[in-house]
Amino acid sequence: MAYFAVLLRAVNIGPGLRVTSADLRGAADDAGLADARTLLNSGNLVVTPGSSGASRADDVARLVQEKLTARIGQEVSAVGLSAERLDAIAAANPFPAAAKDDPSHLQIHVPFGDLDEAGIARLDLASPGREMLATAAGVLYVHYVDGIGRSKLTPKAIDRAVGAPTTARNWNTVTKLRAACKQPA
Repeated sequence: MAYFAVLLRAVNIGPGLRVTSADLRGAADDAGLADARTLLNSGNLVVTPGSSGASRADDVARLVQEKLTARIGQEVSAVGLSAERLDAIAAANPFPAAAKDDPSHLQIHVPFGDLDEAGIARLDLASPGREMLATAAGVLYVHYVDGIGRSKLTPKAIDRAVGAPTTARNWNTVTKLRAACKQPA
């Protein structure tokens, strides 16, 4: 059975866009996706194609995005990752020590488009902090050595360097998403 993770962008942080887990699961049901499970309350969904006809992660994300936007009346951005892509992202992790010892400060930034590796290199050279940046498997890995809240690497700066909007998840969440994609609902 094919599993997909759908990651929403910029939901449930601050007073902005609010998406409940019930609405997220409901949007998946509306789209004909099956086995919908949410993870945490930060816009993470794991589904199977169900009767939707979707066979690619991009199609699954588009369906969720469309149905969720219709359901809550606000535009929502979503990116999809297959279980295999999540495994590839984990296998390519250039910071295994951070994944083991500091997983809440290791983030994966998934772009809504192609990753500009030259832009990331320029950001890395210009960054005044001790963050460690690397690209692999089509995503940006950032180890926020001194913490995320203190970092000058804002989402806006990262999006500009990547060349596309991104959504980020810490390593703990990536690990939980991978596990959810391997367990039947």
